[in-house]
Amino acid sequence: MKFPGKPRSRTAAFLPLFLLSLKILQPGHSHLYGNRYAGDKVIRLIPNTEEEANALKKIYHQLKVDLWQPSSISYVSKGAVTDVHILQNGSQALLAFLQEANIQYKILIEDLQNTLEKASSLRTQRNRRYLSGYNYEVYHSLEEIQNWMHHLNKTHSGLIHMFSIGRSYEGRPLFVLKLGRRSRTYKRAVWIDCGIHAREWIGPAFCQWFVKEALLTYRSDPTMRKMLNHLYFYVMPVFNVDGYHFSWTNDRFWRKTRSRNSMFHCRGVDANRNWKVKWCDEGASMHPCDDTYCGPFPESEPEVKAVATFLRKHRKHIRAYLSFHAYAQMLLYPYSYKYATIPNFSCVESAAYKAVNALQSVYGVQYRYGPASTTLYVSSGSSMDWAYKNGIPYTFAFELRDTGHFGFLLPEMLIKPTCTETMLAVKNITMHLLKKCP
Repeated sequence: MKFPGKPRSRTAAFLPLFLLSLKILQPGHSHLYGNRYAGDKVIRLIPNTEEEANALKKIYHQLKVDLWQPSSISYVSKGAVTDVHILQNGSQALLAFLQEANIQYKILIEDLQNTLEKASSLRTQRNRRYLSGYNYEVYHSLEEIQNWMHHLNKTHSGLIHMFSIGRSYEGRPLFVLKLGRRSRTYKRAVWIDCGIHAREWIGPAFCQWFVKEALLTYRSDPTMRKMLNHLYFYVMPVFNVDGYHFSWTNDRFWRKTRSRNSMFHCRGVDANRNWKVKWCDEGASMHPCDDTYCGPFPESEPEVKAVATFLRKHRKHIRAYLSFHAYAQMLLYPYSYKYATIPNFSCVESAAYKAVNALQSVYGVQYRYGPASTTLYVSSGSSMDWAYKNGIPYTFAFELRDTGHFGFLLPEMLIKPTCTETMLAVKNITMHLLKKCP
């Protein structure tokens, strides 16, 4: 197993023994959320050479690790941060390999089950709800979120209209809230979606926060009043409803949809690789078992098809598309599928710059911003690129907190600060579009 044209190093020499040991260590999956993560770790490492990166790719593949950062093994490269969730059985072997090969690493989470259980007991202590009503500072299940939407639809009919744009693979309704002051005159609109990837729970928490802030501050805040008087906001708090539900009941770290594939036992498609824009090219996988599986064809997922159909139908008046993800602390704009500058770059770039500055002004949290391809990585078939290509001139994807200390397990005590700062960024982008950009 030599690397062509390179001397046989300790990394290369140790790899075959290591891979052999995996055959003994490969675990059988337990499907209980209860104790399924006992002894699992989350490890951060940065390969210093291409050789180390290649060795890590092989190991990750063998171990069937759950990559938290980046989203696909193909992105593992020299100097790039890799956060990896490794099962208990594999962790000893992986750590032994890293030490032997002299690859630097840091354990971010020592025992994943422990971390999950601590968060869960805190949630119980804080209570699912405040006495005065809905608690926006905890994570909510799909059922709770949908009940909340129904409730707002009944109690705030002046500013909110709830409707369904279709059904998910498992038959759940795909609800959207239309937010804004009713008006006879033509109004432009902004689309906001959260939770395209199931395990990124801070996304849906932000969508709920946004709606709460709109209703709460409409009368008192001139900026919010202007936004809701001049625009409609279509807010989809949970895009990937099946996956989100599954991340509450079965696997906290599930990312994809839950569709079945006739040829493979693996389920689900990456809903952010399933759009008809350079579909299934770089940064997407054709294998149904991969986290970045692009699906059998574009818009194969009913959730993606429903949103695409809605956006196509309303593209004349939807001027901005915002999608919320985690984690990385970035504000991204097109293109994601290629290294090229968008025609309206100056306007989009200045909106991003101002939004990131506004966000930082609250708690000093720093975001990077720029085209997705150069700031994060190249990925084809994303919703942001698709929306841009389909005539929506201002499309952004937020990667919310944090940068890996908690990863997908952002504690509930950080929901409020995260949403507060993000709110400023969104208001900034919206006002920028209303004022500056045609």
